[in-house]
Amino acid sequence: MKAIFITGGGSGIGRATAKLFADRGWFVGLADINEAGLAETAAMLPADRSSTHRMDVRDRDQWQVALDDFARASGGRLDILFNNAGIAAGGQFDVSDPADSDRLIDINLKGVINGAHAGLPLLKQTPGSCMLNTCSAAGLYGGPGLAVYAASKFGVRGFTEALDIEWRPFGIKVRSIMPSFIDTPLLDAVTAGSNGTARENVAAAGLEFTPVEDVAQAAWDAVQGDRVHTVVGKTAKSMAFAARWMPGVLRKQLGTRLGRK
Repeated sequence: MKAIFITGGGSGIGRATAKLFADRGWFVGLADINEAGLAETAAMLPADRSSTHRMDVRDRDQWQVALDDFARASGGRLDILFNNAGIAAGGQFDVSDPADSDRLIDINLKGVINGAHAGLPLLKQTPGSCMLNTCSAAGLYGGPGLAVYAASKFGVRGFTEALDIEWRPFGIKVRSIMPSFIDTPLLDAVTAGSNGTARENVAAAGLEFTPVEDVAQAAWDAVQGDRVHTVVGKTAKSMAFAARWMPGVLRKQLGTRLGRK
C-alpha cells in the first residue's frame, strides 16, 4: 500500500488531499500543530489506513519523531512527502511586524527545508517516491502587500527546482503546486495597514477563489506528471502567462490595485 505524509493536514489543502488519497486506497499520515484539526481530518479517514502526528514543522526533532512513527505505521514506505503546512500574512511592508516576517519564513520556507532533510532517507528507500511542496501564485510574481509571503514562496519554488535535479540520481521526483487564492481560513486574517481581511480584498479585486478540492486533484496530478510546477486555478494561470510574456503589464496592474502607477 502506498503512503503519503501530509503537513498541514488539519485543514484546507492538507485535509482535502488526505481525503482524496485515502479514497484512492493510500495510507495517509496527517501532521499538524493543530490537534483539534487533526482529529477532525482523521475522523474522515479509514482508521486502519491513517495515522496522526502532532508536530511543528519548525522543529527538526519533531519532524524526526513524526516520520519515525509514520514509518512504523506505513510499513516503512514514504511514497509522497507533502510539505503543505504554511501560513498567510499580508499588508504593507513598512507597517509590518518583523516578528511576523520571521514566522512566515520559518514556517513556509524553513519548514519545507526541514521536511526535506528529515524525509530524504525514507524517500530514498521507497522506489518512485516524490516530495511535493505547496508553493503559490505568489511565487510567480511578487505582489504588493505580500512581500515576505512572496519571498517565502519564491524560496520554495527555487528549492523545488534545485532538488528535482539533485535528487534525480536517487530516483526521487520533486514537485510543487502553485495555487492562487484558496477559500480556507488563512484568508480571514486582517492585513497589516488595513481594516480588511485578505478574503475581502480578494473579493473586492474580483479575483477567483479556487475550490480546495481542485487543489487536491492538482496535487495528485503533480506527483504523477513530469512538470516541476503545477499552476492551479484561473487567476494563477493568468498570472503565470503575464509574468512570462508581459511582466511590465502585470507590474502596472498590480500597482494600480495598490493605487500607484
